[in-house]
Amino acid sequence: MRISKKTRISALAATAALVAAGVTAGTAGASAPKQADVPGGAPAALSASQYTKMVKAADTADAKAATAKEIGLGSKEGLEVKDVIKNQDGSVHTRYARTFDGLPVLGGDLVVHETKSGYAKRVTKATKAEIKVSTTTAAAAQKPATPKAKGSEAPRKVVWAATGKPVLAWETVTGGLQKDGTPNELHTVTDAQTGKKLYEYQGIHNGTGESMYAGSVELGTSDADGKFTLTDADRGGNQTLDLANGQGGEGSPFTDDDDKWGDGTAADKQTAAVDAHYGAQLTWDYYKNVHKRDGIAGDGKGAVSNVHYGDNYVNAFWDDSCFCMTYGDGENNEHPLTSIDVAAHEMSHGVTSHTAGLEYAGESGGLNEATSDIFAAAVEFSADNPEDVPDYMVGEEIDINGDGTPLRYMDEPSKDGSSLDFWDENAGDVDVHYSSGIANHFFFLLSVGSGEREVNGVKYNSPTADDSTVEGIGIEKAEQIWYKALSEEMTSTTDYAAARAATVTAATGLYGEGSEEVKTVEAAWAAVNVK
Repeated sequence: MRISKKTRISALAATAALVAAGVTAGTAGASAPKQADVPGGAPAALSASQYTKMVKAADTADAKAATAKEIGLGSKEGLEVKDVIKNQDGSVHTRYARTFDGLPVLGGDLVVHETKSGYAKRVTKATKAEIKVSTTTAAAAQKPATPKAKGSEAPRKVVWAATGKPVLAWETVTGGLQKDGTPNELHTVTDAQTGKKLYEYQGIHNGTGESMYAGSVELGTSDADGKFTLTDADRGGNQTLDLANGQGGEGSPFTDDDDKWGDGTAADKQTAAVDAHYGAQLTWDYYKNVHKRDGIAGDGKGAVSNVHYGDNYVNAFWDDSCFCMTYGDGENNEHPLTSIDVAAHEMSHGVTSHTAGLEYAGESGGLNEATSDIFAAAVEFSADNPEDVPDYMVGEEIDINGDGTPLRYMDEPSKDGSSLDFWDENAGDVDVHYSSGIANHFFFLLSVGSGEREVNGVKYNSPTADDSTVEGIGIEKAEQIWYKALSEEMTSTTDYAAARAATVTAATGLYGEGSEEVKTVEAAWAAVNVK
C-alpha cells in the first residue's frame, strides 16, 4: 500500500498514494478527542473566514513587498502566501513560495515567524543559497517538447533552487497512466541552458452506514429532492463519488432513498463509499478538534473521495489538483482500500502539501510519507472505533499482503522486510515508503517508548540504535509536536537532521525549554540515530 499527493504552486510538493448500512443525516463522527494541556504555542482556533482573511491580508502586494524587504530578499524576488498559522500566544507563522523575476522558484519556500506585535523574529528557508540567476532567457534548443500523454502540461520556465546553486530550468509534467493503472503525473526538471535533467518526482504516489472495516457508523449526508447523497454539509461539503471502475473523469454521486448505506460487504458498492466517507469525516474532525485546522487547506472547504477506481486496483492516492482522494477495490475487487488509517493517510498528504510541501524524494520524501502514517495513527486513536482498535500499524485492516499482516509497523519498521529502523547516510537513496520508517519509529518511541510495551491489547517491542531506554510522553503530546513542526518549521527540503531541529523547536514552543517533552524528543531522535 502506497499513499498519495500533489501541488503545482511555486514550491515543490507531490500527490501521494498508500502502497509501495443505515445512517441518519446530520452532524456525525467521533467525539472531541482527549487533548494534552499545551501552552500558548499551540495553534489558535480560526474559522474558515478568519483564516481566509489572514491569508488575503498577508497576500496583498504591499504586505508581501514589506515582508520581502524586512527579511532581506533581493529586488527581483517576490513572495506568494501559501499558508498562515496563528498560535494562542498571538505569534503568526506565514509560509511563502518564492518567485524570481516573476518565475516560480522551486525549493525556495520559506516561513516567516512573527511575534504578536508583528515583528519578524526569524525566517526558516528551504535553501540557504541566494536566489539569483544570470539570465531568465532560456536556450531555445533545450526547451522540452510537450508530452503527448493525456493530462500532460506544457513545460514552464522556473528557477530550480532545491539543490545546489539556483539555475534557470524547465519543469515538464507528463500525464497518462503508470504501469499499475495509477494516474501519472511525472514532474521533470531540466537545466534551461544545457538540457541536463536536474530532478524528477512522481506527483501521484502510491495513498448510519454499514462499513466494511468500522462497523455501523453515522455519516454526514444531505437530502436533495427526496434523494440522499454522501455530501457532508457540516464538514465543508466533503463528498464521496462513484468512479464505477473508471480511471479518469469525475465520479457520480451515490444516492439513496432511505439514507441507509451499504451492507458491510464489498459486494454492495455503497459499502466502500461508507468507509471512505466515514474516514474523511473522522480525519476532518481530528484536524479541527486537535489542531484547530478547519479542513485540509485550513479554508473550511471539503474534499472529494472517489471510490471504485479501476479494476483490481490495489492502491489509493491523494491528488491536490482535484483536492480529492481516490481508492481502488483491492485484489479481486474484494478489499477496498478504504480503512480509517488509509483515509487519514491520504488526506494528510493534502495537509502536508498545504503546509511544509515536503518534496516527494530523498529524506524529505520519507518524512512526507511518515507524516501521513503518523497522522493516520493519530486519527485512529482519536476515533477510538471498537471495530478498528487504535494501533501503531498501517493498513492492518485491508490485508494488502494477503496474510493478515499490516503494510507497515511503527514500533519496528523493518518487520515489513524493507523499511528502515534507523537513519544512516544512505537513507536518502531508499524508496520514500521505506525511509519513512525512521520518522515512524521516532514517533512511536516519542509516544509509547522503547522495549516491551502493550497498547490496546497489542504488544510491541521497539529497539533503539544506541541501546537506550526511551519513556514515551503519550500520543496526545507527540501529535501536537509533529503538527507544529510540520506546519511552522519544516520546508520542502527538510531532511532528517532538520526534522530533528524542527521538532525540538516545536516541543520547546509548546512545553518550554529544558522540559521533559523536549528531552524526550531529543532522546527519541538519538534512538533512531538522528543526532
